Amino acid sequence: MPSITVAEALADLAALEDPKARAVNERHGDAHGVNLSQMRALAKEIGLSTELTRALWQSGDVAGQLLGLLVAKPRELSADEIDGMLRSTRSAKAHDWLVNYIAKKSPLAAELRERWFDDGDPDARAAAWSLTTARIVKEPGSLDLDALLDRIERELTDAPAREQWAMNETLAHIGIHDPSRRARALEIGERLQVLADYPTSPNCTSPYAPAWIAEMVRRREG
Repeated sequence: MPSITVAEALADLAALEDPKARAVNERHGDAHGVNLSQMRALAKEIGLSTELTRALWQSGDVAGQLLGLLVAKPRELSADEIDGMLRSTRSAKAHDWLVNYIAKKSPLAAELRERWFDDGDPDARAAAWSLTTARIVKEPGSLDLDALLDRIERELTDAPAREQWAMNETLAHIGIHDPSRRARALEIGERLQVLADYPTSPNCTSPYAPAWIAEMVRRREG
């Protein structure tokens, strides 16, 4: 049993609500006003409970759903549950956390990737591309990287924003992790110019694939 009820968890989150933080978060697609460091501290205090995760997700409260993702045990969620959660997200942060904290860590990650890769929902396809990137980093030999580059070349320019971002990440990681395909990844990125003008802070790496590849290869190989 969880150490806290849904009502108590939502009340704790409400007590942390900051109107100024909400205004900033809402501009980025997140309808809540809770500082994420404080949310993480609350999650640590509560402890892991997938039962609480399910209940918080059903509440529909964005902060509650984010808290639920922090206390979940990924292996306790079925593929259908994770799929349902993905399709019901109302928050950009919840989408990102669901993919990174749950789907990527689930023993069902490969199944979810296959399920979402050709889905009609671009947000589901974006999740599939994120899972693809994780596979490239860990076990690139299990994927047809040439076919992935073919698809990226065809679809990257016109993909919806979230899917485009995730697909571009895959392009960059193919270039970073596979020297034999680096030249092609660079050529695709240079020709398509996706995210070439993305504003980047001086000490951050640009998401523009050719710049990203060059910088990471420099760091890895000197």
